[in-house]
This record gives sequence, structure tokens and C-alpha cells, in this order.
Amino acid sequence: MVDLWQGYAWPGLVIVAQIFAILVPLLLTVAYLTYAERKVIAAMQMRKGPNVVGPFGLLQPVADGIKLLFKETVIPSGANRVVFIAAPVVTFVLSLIGWAVIPFDFGVVLSDINVGILYLFAISSLGVYGVIMAGWASNSKYAFLGALRSAAQMVSYEIAIGFVIITVLLCVGSLNLTDIVLAQKDLWFAIPLLPMFVIFFISALAETNRAPFDLPEAEAELVAGYSVEYSSLTFALFFLGEYANMILMSALTVILFLGGWLPPLDVAPFNWIPGPVWFAVKIAGLLFLFLWVRATFPRYRYDQLMRLGWKVFLPASLFWVVLTAGVLVATGWAPV
Repeated sequence: MVDLWQGYAWPGLVIVAQIFAILVPLLLTVAYLTYAERKVIAAMQMRKGPNVVGPFGLLQPVADGIKLLFKETVIPSGANRVVFIAAPVVTFVLSLIGWAVIPFDFGVVLSDINVGILYLFAISSLGVYGVIMAGWASNSKYAFLGALRSAAQMVSYEIAIGFVIITVLLCVGSLNLTDIVLAQKDLWFAIPLLPMFVIFFISALAETNRAPFDLPEAEAELVAGYSVEYSSLTFALFFLGEYANMILMSALTVILFLGGWLPPLDVAPFNWIPGPVWFAVKIAGLLFLFLWVRATFPRYRYDQLMRLGWKVFLPASLFWVVLTAGVLVATGWAPV
């Protein structure tokens, strides 16, 4: 029994500790991202935002979490109880397990698999299932319409995201996320692939159902959409899942286009700053853009949303894949 404990238990404990080392800061970041959003939008609208609970309102996320934790979970009488409860759990879990392959620095990654980008694309594609389950199980027409909108929207923009990822992979020649970052040591892909960077970021807004693409939860016509029947902890899981997905898509954007943990210039004082700090700073910058867009742009009409995905982003990203492949082959820069 001692040999078994030494051989299997300790590595297991190390993995659990590594998982907690990722999840605890992530959940704290999610909580305070809600605070940052309210403060940033308040500043842009010349308001104060949260300023009562704690100094500068810093305890507001804690108060909100306690409130949602102790409220009653109301399940509609006509709802499918099992699927109704499972939907927010699926959404929340999928928003967390993608971090298993995210490299925070060279060698600092939970699972450095060779198909990391494919794993992340698969996880993001599964995210729509939680929304569809919630819309169907709620037995509400508003929730069901929100789920249908979300399914069509996420499928439409995932195609553009797929072509953007293919463009990056053509330049790298590897599906490993660490290799993608190291390939940007001399030049971030955001510069030569600027149109793809823009398309990817806008598609990330649509993929996470964020403004101006928040049609699945439009208050005016769908009264919060797929989450309209949810309350207390189940609603909190949807809420946390959405913000965790925002952080995950920002991290993926940083890895694909902004050099991951690499500094802008490999000279002092830039290279004095640790890689994980650069990684976090870049993610924070993209998250600020998420909030800025929400405070600035009005919501798209649904036909405009679909037209942008199918008639603009799809042909543009496909053209850039062909152009990138042609340039790489013609110049002999294609990775082996």
C-alpha cells in the first residue's frame, strides 16, 4: 500500500494542485471582471458604478456571489428538471476545461499536447450545447428563441474562426500552442495577418454572445433569452461561464496573434518582465476592448449579424487562407 501511495497518489496530488493553481485565479478574475465591466462602462457613461460595498466598491462581486448563492433556485413547473440543471453546469465546465492546454510561459502549461489548438476549437464548439439545453428545457418560447439564435450565431462565426486558425497554422506548421507562440519571437502574427486578427476578435465577440452580438439574450424582445427562467446559483453559473469564455477567447487571441508570453521587444526593460505578466497584461487589454465595444456600439439586427458572418467574414477569411498559402509557397517560407 505504501508503494501504491508513493507511485500514484503524489503525482495525482500534484496535478490537482496545478489545476487549483489555474482555477482559483481564474475564478477570482471572472468575479472582478464583472466589477471592472461595471466600472469601465460607468466611466464611459459619466457614472460612478459600484462604490458602496467595500472601499471603491471592491467587495461588490463578493456581495453578488453571496446573494446568488443563498437565493432560491426556481425551476418552472413545465421544465425538464435534469436538463434544466445540467445546462448551466455544462456551460460553466466547458469554459474551464479549455485552460488545460493554455501555456502561460515556456513550459508552464497543464497539458502540453500536440493538438492543443484543435482541442480548444472543439471545446468552443461544444459551448453551444449548454445554451441549446437551457432553451429547450426551460419550456419557454423566449428561452427557446434565444437558444436557436445562439446556435445559428455560434455556428456561423465558428466557420470564420476556423479559417483564421488555419491561416495561423499555415504560418507555423504545428498545432501545439507553445510552438505557435515561439513562431512569433521575431514578429507577432497580428502585423502580417492584421485582417485575420480583426476578424478573429470580432468573431470572438459573436462566439461569446457579447455586445454588439448579444442577440440570444436581447432584453427588448427576448427578455434575457435562454437564461430568462434561471435564478440563483444556476444563473450564476451561466454568468460565470460567459465571462470565463471571454477570458479564454482573449487568451487564445493573445496566443495566436500577440505573441503569447513574449514581450513586444526582446530588449531591456521589456525582457525583464516575466512571461506570465506579459500574458496577463495582453489578456487584460483585449478584455478592455470587450468592455469598450459593449459601451460604444448598438446591438446588431439579426439579419445584419448573419450577413456579416456569411457574406463578409467567411469569404474574407477563405481568401486570406488562399493568399497566405500562396505567399508561403511562392517565397519558400512554408514550414516543413
